[in-house]
Amino acid sequence: MQFPILALVSEPAPAGRSSSLGIAIILLCLVIACSLAARAAVRHFKGVGGCCGGGSSEPPPDDEKKLDSVVARRELDISGMHCANCVGRVKKALDAIPGVAADVSLDPQRAFVKMDRAVPDETLRAAVEGLGFAVTAVR
Repeated sequence: MQFPILALVSEPAPAGRSSSLGIAIILLCLVIACSLAARAAVRHFKGVGGCCGGGSSEPPPDDEKKLDSVVARRELDISGMHCANCVGRVKKALDAIPGVAADVSLDPQRAFVKMDRAVPDETLRAAVEGLGFAVTAVR
């Protein structure tokens, strides 16, 4: 079995025709693929677009967890969030703790936590750090 694109490069060129056309096509494809990959990497590190497996840059749905009463509040400084998907993952992890409702922001990278019962700071920290983010301060 022979592949047509390889035939352009591997077979001798007929008289009057250069095999450099095949090489040029392959090089052009490589340049295009590398430029698209570089563009995606730049967007990822700027925090633009879907990263971290998010698939989109849309903000997470605003489903607010309701508490009967608020007996304590905490503010967590978080590092490592890059996009709305990261924000949604942190919010979901904190809201999964019984008695905790969180609002998470990307700029500044912070979580505002309300609690209807005593929840240790280490429980909040563990929920965020379990996702791969760092909690730099709890106030």
